[in-house]
Formats: sequence, C-alpha cells, structure tokens
Amino acid sequence: MIIKLSLLIVFFAVFIFVGIKCRAVSNNVNGYVLGGRTVGPWLTAFAYGTSYFSAVIFVGYAGQFGWNFGVASTWIGLGNAFIGSLMPWAILGRRTRVMTQHLNSKTMPDFFGQRYESKGLKVAASAITFLFLIPYTASLFNGLSRLFRMAFNVDYSVCVIVMAVLTAIYVIVGGYMATAVNDFIQGIIMLIGIVAVILAVLSKNGGFMQSMALMSEIESPVMKGAYSSFLGPQPFYLLIVVLLTSLGTWGLPQMVGKFYAIKNERSVKIGTMISTFFAIIIAGGCYFLGGFGRLFLTPEQVKTEGFDAVVPTMLSGLGDVLIAVVLILVLSASMSTLSSLVLTSSSTLTLDFINSFKKKESSDKKNLFVLRIFVAVFIVISAVIAIVQAKSKVTFIAQLMGVSWGALSGAFLAPFLYGLYWKKTSKAAVATSFCFGVVMMIIQLSISLGLCHVSGPVLGLIFKNSLYSGVFSMLASLIIVPLVSFCTSKTRPTGVDKMFDCYNTTVTVHTTEALTEED
Repeated sequence: MIIKLSLLIVFFAVFIFVGIKCRAVSNNVNGYVLGGRTVGPWLTAFAYGTSYFSAVIFVGYAGQFGWNFGVASTWIGLGNAFIGSLMPWAILGRRTRVMTQHLNSKTMPDFFGQRYESKGLKVAASAITFLFLIPYTASLFNGLSRLFRMAFNVDYSVCVIVMAVLTAIYVIVGGYMATAVNDFIQGIIMLIGIVAVILAVLSKNGGFMQSMALMSEIESPVMKGAYSSFLGPQPFYLLIVVLLTSLGTWGLPQMVGKFYAIKNERSVKIGTMISTFFAIIIAGGCYFLGGFGRLFLTPEQVKTEGFDAVVPTMLSGLGDVLIAVVLILVLSASMSTLSSLVLTSSSTLTLDFINSFKKKESSDKKNLFVLRIFVAVFIVISAVIAIVQAKSKVTFIAQLMGVSWGALSGAFLAPFLYGLYWKKTSKAAVATSFCFGVVMMIIQLSISLGLCHVSGPVLGLIFKNSLYSGVFSMLASLIIVPLVSFCTSKTRPTGVDKMFDCYNTTVTVHTTEALTEED
C-alpha cells in the first residue's frame, strides 16, 4: 500500500508542477488552446498517442475484443497504429496545420465556419462536439473503477473525484502546453508499463509459447483453436472494430486538434514516425494482452461480471510494484485523454458556440477566463455522469465509446477531409453529413435503450451495435459529401480559391526555404 500511494503522490505532484510551470505560455487564448502553435514533434506525437489510448482501450476494448477474438485482437492495435496514427499524420497533418493557420482557426468547428463561410455550421459542429464528448469522458472514469477497487479497495466515487480534481488543476492552470508536457511524461510511463505487464502476465502460464498452446485448446463456436488463429473466430466483426477505432480518429476534434498546434512542417514528418511507433507498442500491446483473457476467466464469470472485468482479473495476481505500475499506466492514459477532451470541449463551447451569439466580440482576457470556467464545468458534468452510471450499474465502456466515436467521426470525418483537399465541397454537403452522423447514432442509442426496433438483413446488420452503425456512418459520409456537393454547387463558399491558393503558396515557400538551407 505504501508503494502504491507513494507512486501516486509523486505522479500527481509532477503533473501539478508542470501545470504551474506552463502557466506563462497560457496567458492568452492562442497559448492556452494551442500552445502558441509552437509545440514540437515529440510532445505533439505523445499528446496524440496518449489522447488516443486511454482506460477505455486498456480496460474496456482490450477486455471485450480480446475475449471475442483471442490473439487476433492484436490486429486492432496494428490498425490503430497504421490507419489511426500513421495515415492521419501523413494525410491530414501538414495540410491541417497550414490551412488552419491561414484561416486562423483554433478548433475544428471554427475550421468548418471559416472554410465553408458558415456561422451555422460552426455552431452546429460545436454543439455536436460538446454533446458527444460527454459520454466518451464518462467512459474514461468507468475504466478506472475496477482497477482502483482491486488495488486500494476504495469507493469508485472517490477515484472519480480525485482524478477529476487533479486533472482540472493542471489543465486550468497550464492549458494545452501543460497537457502536452504531461502527455509526454505519461507516454513514457505507458511504454515502460505495457511491456512489463505483458511479460508478467504471460509468465503466469509459462511464457508466450505455452500461453499460445493453451489458447489453441479452447473451444469456440467456429472451431477448436480459433482464439489462437490468424484472424480469430469472427473476421468481419474484427474488421468493423479495426475501422471504427482506427479510421474514427480522422474525424475526432481532440485528435485533429494536435495538428493545429505543431511547430512546423518538418515537425509533422518527425511526429509521424514517433506517433506510429508509440501506437504499435501501446495499442498493439493492449490488444495482444487482452487476447489471452480466456486463460484467466471462465465464460460464466464474464457473463456475471462483464467484459470490463477481464483485464483487471488478469492483473490481480501481480506483485505490489507491478500493480502500482499498472495503476500509473492506466491513470496516465486516462488523465491525458481526459485533459485533451475537456480542453477541446471547453474551447469549442466558448469560442465557437457562445461567442457566435454575441453581437460584440469578447476580449482575449475574458475568453480565457470563460475557457477555464468551462474546463471545470465539463469535468464536473462528466464526473457526475460517471458516478450515476456506476451506481446504476451501467458500466459498458465499449458501448459508450462507440456511440461517441460514431457520432463525431460520422459527422466530421468526410467534411474535414474533403474540406482540406477538394475545393468543390459545398455547405449543404457538410450540413447533410452532420445530420446523417448524428441521426444514425441517435437511432442506435434508441435501439440500445429499447425505445425502437429495426429488422431486416440490411438494417439489422447496420444497427447491430454502435460499432457497426459508427463504421457505416463514416464510410457512408465519404460518399454522401461528394454526391451532395455535385447536386448543391450553388452553396459552395465564394472565397475557397483564395484559401487553396494560400496553401499552395505556403507549401512552395517552405519547400524553397528547405532547399536553400540544404544548399
């Protein structure tokens, strides 16, 4: 107990210290929200990775999908690394930084407003962001409950309150730069922790080869040995999970926002490699570990306790030092994601939603004050929801995250991607994508709550769960946006040519400067 408490105290003290030290950088809105657009590749890459992988991944998804797919769940982690990290950095990174700097946009809703010359799109995007980030944030708290009860035997509400208060302190004081520095520290802890935990857990069953041999003996509905096979017992469902958890990052405001703040184009290239390596180790490691869950629990136990019990049960027999490492690992992952979410939500609500209805533009000092207030408000709302859910025994982490990711990515992915690359994207097409993504997930929620019912081979498959409907929303929006744009050409922005000309000029200037420096 002394070891665990000591590590936690040091952990929290470091983060609060970083928040205080970064206060000078956060004395205006640009510094508070984007770190002054001067954040280097290492900090940005780790901020991207730690915001991506939280307790939802480590406890919820690794447990559920490791149980369903066996060792093949490792493909989810590799998909996260290459589709969710490498590709967005390569395709979105540089163009996002240059375009948003030209438009002077600080958030994704602000980008939609400036890029498509529409105040309505800006307000709608900010409302969608705020509403659907709440269930995601609540799921972060839920992911910690079982681990803290296992290690300290304390009430879940205490865990939520402590985590919320400490995160609020360093985010309110230090803003984006404090979260980026802390994300780097948390990322190092996660890298070391996941390797140590995998080795310790596998050693319980005689190492990797013996664990694989035991997995091959487990019966499945498909065939014996399916849980140790290359693609597992449900290849199509595995593909759906890979797409949602990987392609979904392309449309998440808290993920894309990292490209707004990065220092320069060269930093994007370096950050791409760092972020991909980080994702291979963390995501690949989490899902690989979860794939051996059937060696530690029986189907009856999972039916009684839920998928969220899989990973905590696997870790329960570890020594005190490793348990402390696991706690710090999961706490690091959760706090980094939480800080990113609350900063994204509060900046969106303040700068994009509230300020859009004001006749007179607020001063920078007033905006900064309101931003900090809403950071606290958002954390309180999420913590209360998490506690109410726990008391009501509604703790299905993957479902909460699936709804959030499906709505945000279904609404934003296509308009953002086409907005960066295609001049002919229309305002009507963006609005259609917003409506489609949100309506799809509202229908999915209604079905999950038993308020409505769908039938038939097509609709039954689409709305099978939030993962299927989320992936359908994202892929469908990639088709809907160009189709509607061709049919509604009159709603295209008038100044779009100037935006793209500026981007092309910026790229040419930077290329020329780079060649001159080399010569």
